[in-house]
Amino acid sequence: MTATLNFATAPGHQVLAAAGKKILRPGGKAATEQLFTWADFQPGDTVLELAASFGESAIALAKRFNVRVVGVEKNPDSVAKAQEKIKAAGLQDRVTIIEGDIFQLDKITDKFDYVLAEAILTMQSDVGKSKILSAIKYHLQPGGKFLSHEMLVRSNEWEVRKSLSQTIRVNANPLTLEEWESACREAGLNVQQWKADEMGLLNLGQMVRDEGLLGTVKIVWNILFNSNLRQRVLQMRRTFQEQRDRIGYIVFWAKVT
Repeated sequence: MTATLNFATAPGHQVLAAAGKKILRPGGKAATEQLFTWADFQPGDTVLELAASFGESAIALAKRFNVRVVGVEKNPDSVAKAQEKIKAAGLQDRVTIIEGDIFQLDKITDKFDYVLAEAILTMQSDVGKSKILSAIKYHLQPGGKFLSHEMLVRSNEWEVRKSLSQTIRVNANPLTLEEWESACREAGLNVQQWKADEMGLLNLGQMVRDEGLLGTVKIVWNILFNSNLRQRVLQMRRTFQEQRDRIGYIVFWAKVT
C-alpha cells in the first residue's frame, strides 16, 4: 500500500487502489465485457484508450483481440511503468502508451476504429465532458465506435452528486441516461445501445467476481488492519449503499452522426 497517501483526503480511486483493488470501474468486469461484445473487435483494429494508467487494460486488449492500442496517460510515472510492462510482454509493436492530457487529444493526429473511455467522463464538468466527447468524435474513423463505461444517476441528481463528491473527494458528476445521450448528441455522437444496472463497486459479491477470491481476501485484510484506510473505505461503502436506488453504472456505444 502507498505509505504516504493521506486516506482522509485522497481521491476515492487512489484509496481503493491502495487497498489493493484493481478493478475500479463502477460496473466491474461484467460491464466492460458487455462493451467488448458490442465492439466486436477484429484483428488489426485500432483502439485509443483514454487514461490508460499502467497499461494493463491496453496490454490485455492487444493480447486477447490482436488489436493495436494507443493509450493516453497524464501521469509520467504511470507511463514509465506502462512502457516497462509493454516491453516485458513483448508487445511494443501493438501497444503504445503516451504521456498526454485527455483535454489535449488534438496533439494526436491519428484516427481510430474505437475510442475506449471507462470511468473518465463522470468526474468531469459538463464543459469538460463536452470537450472530451468532441475530441473523441474527431478521433474516430468513419464507422468507428465510442465505447463508454460510466456512473449513472437515476433521481435526486443534485443531492446525489453532492454526496458522492463529498465522499470520494473529487468532482463527481454522473448523468442520467437522457443526459448521457444528450451530451453525446451535442458532440456529434449517437448512442446506439446501452445497458444500466446497480453499481456494486464495493459489494462483496462483485469484488470476488472482479478481483478473484484471493484478491478479495487481500483487500479485506488491508482494510481490516489499517484503521485510516478502513474508515475511509467504509465511508464510501455507506454512501454507495445509501444512494444505491439513485445511482448505478451505464455502458453504451455511440457512433458519429
